[in-house]
Amino acid sequence: MGGALRSLGNATSAIFVNPAAMVETRVYHVEALAQISPEARRQVYGGVVSDSVTGRLAGSISVLGGFIDGDGTDRSYLDARVALAYPITDRLFLGLTGKYAKIFQEGRLGAGGLGNSAVSGGLRDADDGDGGYLASVDEFTFDAGLILKVSDAVYISAVGQNLTYPKHGLLPTTVGGGVGIGTQDFSVEVDALADFNSYLDPSMRLMVGGEYLVANHFPIRLGYRFDQGAKQHALSGGLGYVGNEFAIEASVRRALADPGATTVFFSLSYHLEAAGLTRSPAEM
Repeated sequence: MGGALRSLGNATSAIFVNPAAMVETRVYHVEALAQISPEARRQVYGGVVSDSVTGRLAGSISVLGGFIDGDGTDRSYLDARVALAYPITDRLFLGLTGKYAKIFQEGRLGAGGLGNSAVSGGLRDADDGDGGYLASVDEFTFDAGLILKVSDAVYISAVGQNLTYPKHGLLPTTVGGGVGIGTQDFSVEVDALADFNSYLDPSMRLMVGGEYLVANHFPIRLGYRFDQGAKQHALSGGLGYVGNEFAIEASVRRALADPGATTVFFSLSYHLEAAGLTRSPAEM
């Protein structure tokens, strides 16, 4: 959906975009994730567990790890998150995500298009004496979000990410939100963010996405994203199968540039609440 999920995202997606969205649905999901970007030689793997069934306080935990451009910037990283969300009322949801990022880079000077910079080449910590450099991030930060349920179909969100203000593009501070309209079979959302650190000046990011559920099991998704800082447009599309006990989903995003970049996403989730492996407090 082009990243437009800050109002309608739920379960395992909420920990990445807006933790408040975890309490929009009552589920207990375990999900494996993979992301591959061939042009950037980027691979990311990990998993998420999200529980909004066993109590009013919903919780989620995720761990992701990956590698980028082994012959260039040669970056590896670990991303670990813990999120909590609570419905203040039936119409107002609040959420917080604590995040730990460990990013290590051992590349060559000038590896990116803008040379030795935080935007292109990464953060420089120390020269290795042979024209290369070591760079790392070892930080804790947090996200905070809220969602207002205007009606059974309309949701409005506000969210801030990396709110400790790390002051670099590897953990950029962003503030924004979105408006989503969702029914049982169809949903559409528009999100906008202000990004304060990914580029030399603050920039805007716009995301629009929609989903149609065919035969109650097959989601079809389309999305559009515009990044003002990179002056880049991107289109995305996705398909999947969502059953009572498991779901398989895949999507592709393509940057409309020359040369462009492709990112492929895969996920496989298991639904413990449907399998009868967990119970809500009302059932105990």
